[in-house]
This record gives sequence, structure tokens and C-alpha cells, in this order.
Amino acid sequence: MTLDPSQKPTESELEILQVLWQHGPCTVRFVHDELSKTKDAGYTTTLKLMQIMAEKGMLSADKASRSHVYMPLLQEEDTQRRLLDRFLDTTFRGSAMKMVMQALGNHQASQEELDEIRDLLDKMKGGDK
Repeated sequence: MTLDPSQKPTESELEILQVLWQHGPCTVRFVHDELSKTKDAGYTTTLKLMQIMAEKGMLSADKASRSHVYMPLLQEEDTQRRLLDRFLDTTFRGSAMKMVMQALGNHQASQEELDEIRDLLDKMKGGDK
């Protein structure tokens, strides 16, 4: 079964993907240990989720050794882009300005973050300031 491009990972699937994106190919045990640092998760639950993700086409499994090694088939940036597009459409009716204004209003941005935002805006505008 291959992943439908419109299908989005669940919150639990995203947590697993984040471990794999950060650490590269991993065993279920490693992923479970990483997830257990921040939440209560049973090993068998992690195993079952990763097996389902492999069936959906989100992960591939190298079954050459006793401990299967899983790797993500979804790219981090592509996944972030799809999730952000859906969030923008459903929460802010497609308005990037409303989303950015809300984010900046709810979060105290550091000077470094503001400088990066300013640089991005200058690049988008075509300026080299």
C-alpha cells in the first residue's frame, strides 16, 4: 500500500517520523526509548504504529537482521509543507498574514528571529537590504 499524497500523518506518526528524521534509520527499540523520554508509550504500541506506517508507505523496514531497522519514506520538508498548507487553509482560511500575525502576537520573538524574518521578507520582495 502506498501513501496517498493527500494523506497526512497523525500526531503519533509525526512523533515517530521526527525521531527518524533526527537520528536516521532506527530500530523500534531506539524509537520507543526516544519517545519514552517525553511521554508514556508502550513498546508494542510503538511497534504496531511503525508496522502500520510501513503498510501505509510512510516507512520502509530493513528486515535483514532480527531487529528491524526502519527509515522514513516521507521527506521532512515536504511533510511540513503539506501540514502547514492544511493548517493555513483550515485555521486561517488561507491567510498567511493572519497566521504570521497570530504567531508573532502569541510568541515573543528574539531579535535573531526578527532579523531572520526581515531577511526572508527582503528576499521575497526582491530586495537585498
